[in-house]
Amino acid sequence: MDRRRSELGDFLRSRRQRLRPETVGLPATRRRRTPGLRREEVAELAGIGVDWYVRLEQGRDVNPSLTTIDAIARALKLGESEHNHLRSLARHGDRRAFAKETVPEPVRRVVESLPHPAYVIGRRWDVLAWNEAAAEIFAWGRIPEEDRNTLLCVLTNPVTRRLFGSAWEDEARRMVAQFRKAHDLWAGDPAFVELLDRLYKGSAEFANWWKAHDIRDGTAGIKKMTHPKKGMLRFQHASFQCNDDPALKLVIYTPA
Repeated sequence: MDRRRSELGDFLRSRRQRLRPETVGLPATRRRRTPGLRREEVAELAGIGVDWYVRLEQGRDVNPSLTTIDAIARALKLGESEHNHLRSLARHGDRRAFAKETVPEPVRRVVESLPHPAYVIGRRWDVLAWNEAAAEIFAWGRIPEEDRNTLLCVLTNPVTRRLFGSAWEDEARRMVAQFRKAHDLWAGDPAFVELLDRLYKGSAEFANWWKAHDIRDGTAGIKKMTHPKKGMLRFQHASFQCNDDPALKLVIYTPA
């Protein structure tokens, strides 16, 4: 079974189970064996066949049109981020094996010249380049290359966990929901399977957050950290896609 189709089915199932009948205008009944809507109710709300919808949830080889996907999104009351994610999962994506990206030298020099913390990550959220200001906070240069991944650092590294302090859980959950968008498009690829295995083993909280299948877009915002030498830090952060290679993302922190 195509792992990407399996993730599509899991995503649909998780969204269906979180909906209450009365939320979509259906009468609430006492006799429901499982939480949320039934599959036939979603199919009826979307105006599609029950068997066809069941095949989608089962991860079968079904190729829905965008019109059908949009109808299912409306039936499940998906938000904009979730709707876009569902569309991406339903498309036939790139089936090539994942390969770690390389940062072009001009981009690397620009990053290194920035006065505030900045770094570049790839599709698997591996840290590929950074400047001195970022190294002073996150110590990327002292971390082995195979561990130089923002998810691994935040979820499994106790030093990074202490850096975020009381804000750690919110930060970690946000990152997991954002990464889920990237992962589902590469589900089953050995590099992503290996990363998930390390996250499951290294973080007691990760399994429940991953099972929820939450989806979030990357947005700018404020991050607060307590550095052992620099004390309390407060940054405004934003990320930008690299024109030289859309797989690369530049993250910049400025004091707030």
